[in-house]
Amino acid sequence: MTPGALDLQAIRRDLHRIPEPGFQEFETQRYILNVLARLPASRIEVKTWRTGVLVRIKGTAPRRVVGYRADMDGLPVEEATGLAFRSVRPGYMHACGHDVHMTVALGVVEHFVHHPVRDDLVVVFQPAEEGPGGARPMRDSPEFSRWKPDWMVALHVAPEYPVGAVALREGTLFAGTSELFIDLIGQGGHAAFPHRAKDMAVAAAHLLVQLQTVVARNLNPLDAGVVTIGRMEAGTKQNIIAERARLEGTIRALSTESLSQMKERIEALVRGIEEGFSCRATIDYGANYQQVYNTPDLTREFMDWAAREGGVKVIPCEPAMTGEDFGYFLETIPGFMFWLGVDSPEGLHSAGMNPDERAIDIAVSLLTRYFTWKIERDAAV
Repeated sequence: MTPGALDLQAIRRDLHRIPEPGFQEFETQRYILNVLARLPASRIEVKTWRTGVLVRIKGTAPRRVVGYRADMDGLPVEEATGLAFRSVRPGYMHACGHDVHMTVALGVVEHFVHHPVRDDLVVVFQPAEEGPGGARPMRDSPEFSRWKPDWMVALHVAPEYPVGAVALREGTLFAGTSELFIDLIGQGGHAAFPHRAKDMAVAAAHLLVQLQTVVARNLNPLDAGVVTIGRMEAGTKQNIIAERARLEGTIRALSTESLSQMKERIEALVRGIEEGFSCRATIDYGANYQQVYNTPDLTREFMDWAAREGGVKVIPCEPAMTGEDFGYFLETIPGFMFWLGVDSPEGLHSAGMNPDERAIDIAVSLLTRYFTWKIERDAAV
């Protein structure tokens, strides 16, 4: 072991204690910078972008740049794991495993600082993956552009897979996603005189049911999509007819074309509600995420290598309706993302999500050996 080696378990637990919202990862950024300051400065360059961090590890004879990305933000979830190192921020938790993602990335940085390879490696700590979306603006920033990778990799923890397994596929891994916020504005009034009002509680109820036909009766049944309304609010008191209603949800599809088709149908249904209930309506799609599309040749090469030499079980998987803004990096840079098995009893975004920490060392070993193999292999071609 390298003298002064990082204690990755302690780092993960430190990060788990301090989850922060997107673009508010100030303490997380300081923590990462402090860890990086413990590594030999002669081999790395560090830049910040908003609350994110970019690290370039200098290659010995660089011809290309290899990228690796980890996301940083937490979720508005009250933790219920009972862990001694539970979140210190009420109402916030690393319920999507970003604490593990950052820890793996720091392990990768440490390894290549002490064991440099031919090419430069850029490790990206990206803020705001959960929202409003940090990948696209970070990708388009001058800071990232100066160190833009020639190819790029990321992982995401997967509670449903065992430790020691990775899962991925060529092509679409995660869906394209969009938030959905619909506001209906009518006319409030006394419950005893409904004919003098325009009831938005009733309008919202009709719209909620109609939205369930968007996928069932508009998409090709061989395609896949999701419309979920997770929150609906109307009215202020039981004897007052609701003047306003709001529906909040998400739409997801495995292709850009299907996502556009779903939006067109939603807009048509909302226009019908406006006409049928004599009200006004607005639609806000909020944050939109590009699908995660794994470059086929790079993905297949990794899967073959990992099955042969990676020391992990490689599981070909089906696409998921999960949203992930790493897709914006893959929109312009070849690369792939894979699931990392962490065998948690509860799933992503759950208050009880608790990854098995043994997966951290497995991921660091897998990634550092893969990057070393591929860089050396490509140099020999």
